[in-house]
Amino acid sequence: MSDALPDPAAFARKVRLLSRELGFQRCGISGIELGADEGHLRDWLAKGLYGSMRWMARHGDKRSRPQELIPGTLRVISVGLDYGRNDGEQAWATLADGERAYVARYALGRDYHKLMRQRLQKLAERIQQEIGPFGHRVFVDSAPVLERALARNAGLGWIGKHTCLIDKDGGSWFFLGEIYVDLPLPIDAPASAHCGTCMKCIDICPTQAIVAPYRLDARRCISYLTIEHEGSIPEELRPAIGNRIFGCDDCQLVCPWNKFAKRTDEPDFRARNGLDVATLPQLFAWTEDEFLSRSEGSAIRRSGHERWLRNIAVALGNAPGTPEVLTSLALRREHESDVVREHVAWALQRHEK
Repeated sequence: MSDALPDPAAFARKVRLLSRELGFQRCGISGIELGADEGHLRDWLAKGLYGSMRWMARHGDKRSRPQELIPGTLRVISVGLDYGRNDGEQAWATLADGERAYVARYALGRDYHKLMRQRLQKLAERIQQEIGPFGHRVFVDSAPVLERALARNAGLGWIGKHTCLIDKDGGSWFFLGEIYVDLPLPIDAPASAHCGTCMKCIDICPTQAIVAPYRLDARRCISYLTIEHEGSIPEELRPAIGNRIFGCDDCQLVCPWNKFAKRTDEPDFRARNGLDVATLPQLFAWTEDEFLSRSEGSAIRRSGHERWLRNIAVALGNAPGTPEVLTSLALRREHESDVVREHVAWALQRHEK
């Protein structure tokens, strides 16, 4: 750890100022005690609600014990970076148009991981310029970190009933990142919850994946099914997926706190490849080379071409049976992938009924 800070409170204010200069809309500092959240995580894992995301359980309690993940950690600096614009009406219009493809708002533009990591690393460098070398580690979905609990404790927002973080002024449309530090900075007051009796996010979930307030069954979640899940999507859940081919935003779109949120337009997160207006047949026609080329630097690369086609086949099965939709499916009937063929056959069978 660097030498003792002469004025920790003043330096904490300096850190927040530096974070804003680097483009973050939110910044707060928390301690490392996550006992209650550790209990919640253990219970969630014990019930198998994480599906096939085995890495969630692989690291034991390190996820809820920052000092065990990075020895010497005293505080966590959490930051938030806005994504997306006020396009709720456009999002609902896309969801209502069965021939259009719906991609989660966070995945329309550049993958946030690299951008946030670069900015967080610059923040760490600016801190070092101010006080000299100090122990730290930057994280953006890159290690077992309870980022929402840490961000809540840092005052960035509360964890809503849909398990996303909500800020009264900024809604839930923002990414999170952290710097674990060995600096004895003063901590911020945790955010208080303001969901009240609202149940809109639970009621609207297409697959009823929010099984109770603050409890998500990933095995039913469209984001999990279309992004993380390998192999076949459970047949009973396919109709509810609608035209969502990569992720799902329904619980955020319906949240009252997002209706009046102040949001920042980050150019890097603007839609690429026409993903906000593309039709299902257009995207289903992408070859693997085209998929790899168009998804470079994008979060949709995570699905891989096979799952991309699997997801679109499901959406085409839910789409109106237009000649273009049926022709698009027929062209993939003999695809080399067993998974793709299975979902194409299911989609064609839906249109034969």
